[in-house]
Amino acid sequence: MSDFAPLFEPFTLKGVTFANRLAMAPMTRSFSPDGVPGEDVAAYYKRRAEADVGLLITEGTTINRGGASFDPKIPNIHADKALKGWKNVVDEVHAVDGKIAPQIWHVGLARKPGTGPHPEAASDSPSGVTYAGKQVAEAPSLDEVDDIIEAFVQGIVNAKELGFDCAEIHGAHGYLVDEFFWGVMNVRDDKYGGSLESRGQFAAEIISRAKAKVGDFPIILRMSQWKQFDYGARLCETPEELDTFLKVLVDAGVDCIHCSQRRYWEPEFPELDGENGLNLAGWAKKLTGLPTITVGSVGLSTEFTGAFRGEGSKTRPLIDVVERLEKGEFDMIAVGRALLQDPLWAKKVKEGRLDELSDYNAEALSTLY
Repeated sequence: MSDFAPLFEPFTLKGVTFANRLAMAPMTRSFSPDGVPGEDVAAYYKRRAEADVGLLITEGTTINRGGASFDPKIPNIHADKALKGWKNVVDEVHAVDGKIAPQIWHVGLARKPGTGPHPEAASDSPSGVTYAGKQVAEAPSLDEVDDIIEAFVQGIVNAKELGFDCAEIHGAHGYLVDEFFWGVMNVRDDKYGGSLESRGQFAAEIISRAKAKVGDFPIILRMSQWKQFDYGARLCETPEELDTFLKVLVDAGVDCIHCSQRRYWEPEFPELDGENGLNLAGWAKKLTGLPTITVGSVGLSTEFTGAFRGEGSKTRPLIDVVERLEKGEFDMIAVGRALLQDPLWAKKVKEGRLDELSDYNAEALSTLY
């Protein structure tokens, strides 16, 4: 385990101490009928908490807007039954000394009209413009935008009241918050549109208003350059633009930035520091001084366990991300599909039982807890 010891050092964020540097990345599974996380969901998170995952970031859980979800089996964080379900999840995780954060989510125009738990509701967006530039709805008024912001804030307030240890805002992958960030889908001409700073104001308002109500309760924001419908998309082409963008969030009071990349090892600005340069989380930490979380294909390859020996061209050996963590490039590492596949993944790594890691099998995931 000595090579991987840095993974299992504690880390403290705004007074909340995680047992180690491993987080479970949020992964939608649609196992919450009517939006209510049940006993099976509680068991799913508890199993990973008691197997050495320092922070569990839940699957996206949606805010109180009719168009926030595209699937009635995705959990929400506003209805009474859902809140009771989440309270049980939190209690089960805390019973084994785990730490857990909900990911607060609105899918935006990723939702097709007529889908989700409220098919009659309209889909929210910054401008009613799709990623392809098609106008499909009117832009929401400032009052409507304010209502959406308040729904996010209430989700964060609910998280604190339920006993979660922190909360994450989903601002990545082309969902609603990210749609406000992205000039392709945000063509507003008011305070929420136009410049990079203005496009960041929607998230900044969520953060600052939530902070006014929850105090030191840590708030994480997940961001990405890429979108689910455009892997090559970029919000920021230079470190200067990234600095400008992130400053809006820092000034609003965000506590940690979770930087999503498809492959964590890809340098964000290779023209400046080379092919082995800082990744997005590394640049975010360098520019802001805030703690960051990196994520993207940690421990995955077509020959899954071979990744730990450095085999395969589609991944890097685990020691690579550990060395980067030890150098201070980022502060935590989020692991997604590997932990979905194998609940004991972190424990096996900690104990050096790499030969026991399960092969990644996407077809089998629908049955796994």
